[in-house]
Amino acid sequence: MSEADADVAGLSELDRAAVNAFQGGFPVVERPFEPAAAALRERGIDVTAAELLERIQDLDEEGVLSRFGALVNAEEIGGTATLVAMHAPEERFDEVAETVNAHREVAHNYEREHPHLNMWFVVSVADEDRVREVLDEIEAETGQETYNLPKQQEFRVEAKFLLDGPIPDGDVDLSDLGPDVTPTDQQTLTPEERDLVVEIQGGLPVTATPYADVADAIGAETAWVVETIKRFEQEGKVRRVGVVPNHYALGYTENGMTVWDVPDELVAEVGPAVASLPFVTHCYHRPRHEGVWPYNFFAMTHGRSEAESDRRIEQVRDRMAEYWDVDEDDWDSLFSTRILKKTGIRLDERAAANTE
Repeated sequence: MSEADADVAGLSELDRAAVNAFQGGFPVVERPFEPAAAALRERGIDVTAAELLERIQDLDEEGVLSRFGALVNAEEIGGTATLVAMHAPEERFDEVAETVNAHREVAHNYEREHPHLNMWFVVSVADEDRVREVLDEIEAETGQETYNLPKQQEFRVEAKFLLDGPIPDGDVDLSDLGPDVTPTDQQTLTPEERDLVVEIQGGLPVTATPYADVADAIGAETAWVVETIKRFEQEGKVRRVGVVPNHYALGYTENGMTVWDVPDELVAEVGPAVASLPFVTHCYHRPRHEGVWPYNFFAMTHGRSEAESDRRIEQVRDRMAEYWDVDEDDWDSLFSTRILKKTGIRLDERAAANTE
């Protein structure tokens, strides 16, 4: 057994096929498990719709999946989110973490390996002006300066975690099934769309008829739910529909945030090049902070062992080196050592503030 298999030995061939196949491209039709199972059968996995549904239910209950459903693109729904770094003194670290986490606007918070900026959190708000207010409150309460690192350009957000086994490239895409829909350029939400977003933000019911169940929950027609989620996919309000693995449960325990001081004139070229590496899950251009934070480019990688993580970071560096002479002082890798808070981006207020 390879090092990549060590932490997921209990998963069957069907489990691995389902996880690999449907981290995106899951069908948006009234009974989606039927075409999903048919697609697996075409690839040599003998499974019925009922059997596939049962396995997804089990994987969800066992914690192999974080959830099943539509991955909502919060940025397109309304409001804003930003990444923030700060220093928490070692002797007060837990106290500072508790203070930061007490803010309902803080969605994620991680302890990361860095000699100074050891706390990294995400602030999610309905009104962009509220970001500065939250950071001022945190600074006043902790006595520590915060460093706001808003996304200036997104090159990739595609956190897919594939396993050894069937369909290793995760190339099943059934998103073309279902009704024909026409994207709109509407930036705001209708009250009905807001209710849908709030209902599905935590996932879809793992049932034979998930879209019908959502429709029942919000008092809508099933056809409207199917059409709207499908349209949201095309408009970018939904990034993808499918299973969302718990990457720790799949053995992806090495979470490395590589940061780079890319020459400003090269960012537009370097961004797509690094984003094209299949193991890079997030890739952004962010601001520097003079005298404290010299890096303007972030690339997140995940590995199933320290050795695999190191290899992947080296591949990012090799790609960077195709564009400029990368010096040791031009980059760093910050590994997460502890999850301090992880509630997800709450969309209720953001969606409500962006409703007609």
